[in-house]
Amino acid sequence: MSRGHESNRRDAAKEGKGVPAVGQADRIKVGIGFATGRKSFQRVLKTYIYNWKECGLTENKNVSLNLFVAYDLNYSNTKPIHFTGIHKNLLDLIDEVHFIGRGAIQKEIAGLLEQNVIGAREANLVFGGGYAAKRNAILYAAVKDGIDYLVFLDDDEYPFAVTNTRLSAVWGGQPVLTTHLESICSADVTNGYRCGYISPIPFVRFNRVLTEDDFRVFIEAISNDIINWDSIRAVMRDGGVTYADTSVLVNQTVEEIPEINRAKFITGSNLCINLTKPERVFPFYNPPGARGEDTFLGTCLRGRNVLRVPCYTFHDGFSTYDHLMDGVLPTKLKPVEADSEEVASRFYGACIGWVRYKPLFIYITQRESYERKIAEMRERLDATLPKICAYFGNDGFLKIRTELGNYSRNVERHDRQFLETREIWKRLTAYLLETRPPRDPR
Repeated sequence: MSRGHESNRRDAAKEGKGVPAVGQADRIKVGIGFATGRKSFQRVLKTYIYNWKECGLTENKNVSLNLFVAYDLNYSNTKPIHFTGIHKNLLDLIDEVHFIGRGAIQKEIAGLLEQNVIGAREANLVFGGGYAAKRNAILYAAVKDGIDYLVFLDDDEYPFAVTNTRLSAVWGGQPVLTTHLESICSADVTNGYRCGYISPIPFVRFNRVLTEDDFRVFIEAISNDIINWDSIRAVMRDGGVTYADTSVLVNQTVEEIPEINRAKFITGSNLCINLTKPERVFPFYNPPGARGEDTFLGTCLRGRNVLRVPCYTFHDGFSTYDHLMDGVLPTKLKPVEADSEEVASRFYGACIGWVRYKPLFIYITQRESYERKIAEMRERLDATLPKICAYFGNDGFLKIRTELGNYSRNVERHDRQFLETREIWKRLTAYLLETRPPRDPR
């Protein structure tokens, strides 16, 4: 994994004010990971770095800030410079940067194969493709570099909270990194909140073609215990927008995330993982071509201390509010209407991703009722997919039923892959702990 800039200026900097006590006397190494493919990455990164400066972290001599960027050039036809071309003024505010492109991953894999740590098929399972692989590459590089705490951020989420308690939207900056550092030293995982357009489901105006009851049945077929009809209906009442809870912002309460059906529901961003004991860390996994890597990580966290911490990120799920990073704060958040090809396409992609990972999720969490639940999904999809196709003017939605069949037939193979990924990760972790150099006390 390539290593970039290292600043000497911060070694002599004075400790920033207002920075939380993180529970360690020695200098801590904080990793910030982005699995990215968007051309807007540089703007998002700039916003976050100045957010860290505002919170006092860039001047705190007891905190080392280390950036890990795993980038995908195929996602939006980008070039390496879109991710590696970080301005010197920003580099001067952080300690070290690791760029993880496909070449860097292949080089690392070649070294692992040469040392007989893992085989080629095993390397492909952990680092092969998709979001889980990018996150694993970041996780691996962070453990190798001796990072204490690793925070994952997304390139379409910004450090803002928006509330709707007045006549217009009210915005506030969020100390995302410092909030995680306040709690992670006594937890295995911390996870913040999200607001904005966190659901890819657009605002649907029901009619005779698609009634509210039709849409409810469809959502219940493809959703999980968190993305369910009750939560979706509440969001749709607000035009498809999720607003920050003012009680969370005011009370600043840290809560333990409960286990629901053998899973602790976390999100893949605004997420911090404690790496001080790497043997307690699990890798990411998703079935081929599916999403849900955060959901499957959540099924591994029984017996782990997983906390919900009081900081928000604003999810710009439809890429319509990037002007927030220029200081333009909307007074109203517009509903995302289901009347454009782009919106319908994103919704379709989300549905495909959900139905691809749901069979394995049910198999892991409710195996005793797996066959019954899959049969219920088929029945609900058969009843509603023609109406969904008619409403959105896209017969492609029928593929959802086909994908359910494909992924339910292969669920046992995907489950074996999931378990094998965890075993491979144990070997990788043991190898890294044996071979990484001693910690630099500076």
